[in-house]
Amino acid sequence: MARRSRKTRTHAAGGGAGPGPGEAAPTAAPAADRMRRGYARAEERNAAVRATLTPLAPGERPPALKVAIAVALLLALSNLVAFALGADVPGSGSRVGGLLFVAVMLLAAWGMWQRRYWAVLGFATLMALITVVFSLLLLIASNVLAVAICLAFAGSAGWLFWKLIRVMGRLQAPQRVS
Repeated sequence: MARRSRKTRTHAAGGGAGPGPGEAAPTAAPAADRMRRGYARAEERNAAVRATLTPLAPGERPPALKVAIAVALLLALSNLVAFALGADVPGSGSRVGGLLFVAVMLLAAWGMWQRRYWAVLGFATLMALITVVFSLLLLIASNVLAVAICLAFAGSAGWLFWKLIRVMGRLQAPQRVS
């Protein structure tokens, strides 16, 4: 003999979650209204923050942007020196990938110097990835030195990522007409 599920018995007995005979289905209007009000409040906050942003002046490079350029150049230079000395990273594949990384870092440094949004965005993404990777490496850190290195890299990359967010906002801020 087949058994019916509890859900089927509940619906059959008239105790289901759906509307009964002659009842209207509940509308999603209150939830939609709350969502619209939430989006409106968020947009008001965003507009207030945008009003405080001043676009970068011609030739202006904020300190966070200068630090990012220096880090990109340092990464490119350190990889070039490592390749010149014949360093081999286990599991890294070919040297072509490493040289490609050097080229990307040099391109990012040039783009950030030229105040290109795409370069700052790409480098900020790299800093976010470095933060996540070194935070995850904390899980397998086996000594105090490993913990200190992971915290140093995750903290400094996270700080630089956070500072580059405002730089990107200023790069996209519209020019105000006086």
